[in-house]
Amino acid sequence: MPHFDEDKQNKKIDEFRRREEEDLAKMLSEKYGVSYIDLSVTAIDAEALRVIPEDTARHALIAPFHLVEKKLYLAVHSPQKEETKFAITDLERQGFAIVVFITSMASLERVWSRYSDLSFVRGEKAGVLEISNEDIAYFIDRIHTFQDITKIIEEIQAGIEQSHQMSRILEVVLAGAMSTDASDIHLEPEEARARLRVRLDGVLHDITFFDQRTYRLILSRMKLVSGMKLNVTDIAQDGRFSVKIGESEVEIRSSVLPGTYGESVVLRVLNPKIINIPFEDLGIDPMLNEILLRQLDKPNGMILTTGPTGSGKTTSLYAFMKKMYTPELKIITIENPIEYHIPGVVQTQTDEKKGYTFFTGLKSALRQDPDIIMVGEIRDAETARTAIDASLTGHLVFSTLHTNNAAGAIPRLIGLGVNPKIIASAINIAMAQRLIRILCTHCKKETPQTPEEKRVIDDVLAGIVARRVKNTGTLWKPGACEECNGTGYKGQIGIYEGILVDSAIEGVLDQNPSDREIKKISRNQGIIDMREDGVLKVLKGTTSLEELYRVVDMTGER
Repeated sequence: MPHFDEDKQNKKIDEFRRREEEDLAKMLSEKYGVSYIDLSVTAIDAEALRVIPEDTARHALIAPFHLVEKKLYLAVHSPQKEETKFAITDLERQGFAIVVFITSMASLERVWSRYSDLSFVRGEKAGVLEISNEDIAYFIDRIHTFQDITKIIEEIQAGIEQSHQMSRILEVVLAGAMSTDASDIHLEPEEARARLRVRLDGVLHDITFFDQRTYRLILSRMKLVSGMKLNVTDIAQDGRFSVKIGESEVEIRSSVLPGTYGESVVLRVLNPKIINIPFEDLGIDPMLNEILLRQLDKPNGMILTTGPTGSGKTTSLYAFMKKMYTPELKIITIENPIEYHIPGVVQTQTDEKKGYTFFTGLKSALRQDPDIIMVGEIRDAETARTAIDASLTGHLVFSTLHTNNAAGAIPRLIGLGVNPKIIASAINIAMAQRLIRILCTHCKKETPQTPEEKRVIDDVLAGIVARRVKNTGTLWKPGACEECNGTGYKGQIGIYEGILVDSAIEGVLDQNPSDREIKKISRNQGIIDMREDGVLKVLKGTTSLEELYRVVDMTGER
């Protein structure tokens, strides 16, 4: 006779009842036209709990779970219950805007159980995740490597009740990213787990993994503080919040993208410490630097920087503006996002949902009597033509384009409908750039060049004979130490190229030239290209040849 497992049978019954209860809540949400929410996978905001006393919440069968200023997210068992309607009316009388969700009794019980934890949870306000000076100092003191982040997260998961884990884990991840100077945080769900990665110096590194339940709770927590819709999981969403460290704030841009195994998250860390780089530290070659300074001294014209996303274009433009700023000049920027606030500069941020685009922002800025205008990106014909017109009417204009090289800026503008006949008069210089990692000074190793390495370097150096640069015969290779998280690199520097729009280039503009043709003509200017700039930095021991191969096409034509 088979053994009857009563415990197992009871668990099946409980699971059936739980599903039945959730299905009933979903049916009620459809009946009343109110969104359903499962609070078993939703982080609970302590400040929301403080709005409603526990006995009132239990009596009215309601549960506050998120608060943004005076906007209160409220889960209810039934919106038609008299006690529930009375409680909502009373909250509205107090000035709260109520967003109602229908949920199950199990979810309500989960929220009510959190009232006993209030004394352990720190307050939050809209869009700002509070991290105290003591906490961030404690985390930064403990976190020096990626392994430290992993270790602390494991300690938190083992030692703190789950309602506190999500706040604590998010704080550790953010503090870890800032203490290691990471630029992005990636949370990527897989079939059975979710991966945490961070981007350091342009390269992604694995940190740890979470089970799916923990990941969903972290996701809910992140959505709450970012101001995203909790019950929307099938469309992309963008949000933002700030991490407060003492008196300063680091802005976090959050992005959610639906995928096969759940929503993928990227948090972009806009840390002023990383973005605020002086002009002199950009790494521009001395010859190009001298040319660029002459162009910056001109009262009008356009300076373009080109390159893919993450190549440091905005950082360069910020450095240009800080170099140029004096009280006698009016500088206005149109950006998205504003990554770093510059004293004395009027900075505005586009918002396409409200119709404030780069084009409309530029038109408005021109009515503000500016001397210098920075347009974060030229992406359409109207913005391109207006920026060109501004450069021809007494303004110095900085902007960016997405092209592969400096020569590609001109065909790109022509493709956007700019009249080729006025490009030479409008553009002072077009630049291209990439970011390469700097070899860690604590562990880099000097090695002799292999025959293949020597061949590549000599081939590139042949294009800059005028410099009389000699191949030293040695290279520096990455090591691995705690200072660089075992990567062999610490920090980034730019490699650049530039093209002046001179009479030779002006002579071919009406022929709709390709970037290859423009580059060939520009070689007579004597400005080195990115390959050559990179090789010079390799010979100086600033970076490695392997890193240069990662960033630049070393087989391209000069």
